[in-house]
Amino acid sequence: MSAVWAVVPAVKEAIKTGVIDAEKIGITGHSWGGYQTAFLITQTNMFKAAAAGAPLTDMVSMYNLIYWNSGGGNMSIFESSQGRFRGAPWENWDSYLRNSPIYHVKNVKTPLLLLHNDKDGAVDFTQGVEYYNALRRLQKSVVMLQYKGENHGLSKLENRKDYAVRMMEFFDHYLKGKPMPEWLKNGVDKLQLADHLEERAF
Repeated sequence: MSAVWAVVPAVKEAIKTGVIDAEKIGITGHSWGGYQTAFLITQTNMFKAAAAGAPLTDMVSMYNLIYWNSGGGNMSIFESSQGRFRGAPWENWDSYLRNSPIYHVKNVKTPLLLLHNDKDGAVDFTQGVEYYNALRRLQKSVVMLQYKGENHGLSKLENRKDYAVRMMEFFDHYLKGKPMPEWLKNGVDKLQLADHLEERAF
């Protein structure tokens, strides 16, 4: 909720300057910023498009998962690091549930571009899958990108370029009214994926 209390008033003040179109605001973030993006769109409709990279989406399940990049548990993230919770979920259910995007997913109206890689060693891949499946179940506007073999970020240059261009195309459509790209409109059949990626290679 602290993200809501900080970001929403800041955006409203920015709108007051007159240099921002309140109907064409996007938001993006990665990792903890991805979490805040995924959470903010459950609390406000002020953003007309959002891109969340590697977001935590379920604080309860995430607490009990492993931080694969180090081999340790995730508990310290929530109790003494970014989470700043007082205790474990079973000691503070209300706070964990209140701050988890997955439990407020029915409120989402913002189109979302979700990035989560299968070998993410910081935020488990299942966090992205949970959120994606819930949004799809509710017939929300969401597309999920996964770069096979990539960790918490994108290390391969071709993947960084691909993601940057897709994000630009996504925001161009929802914020600037440009035509929806074919990959966003109809998806890409797995059997056609290799050809699709080769055609888009930069």
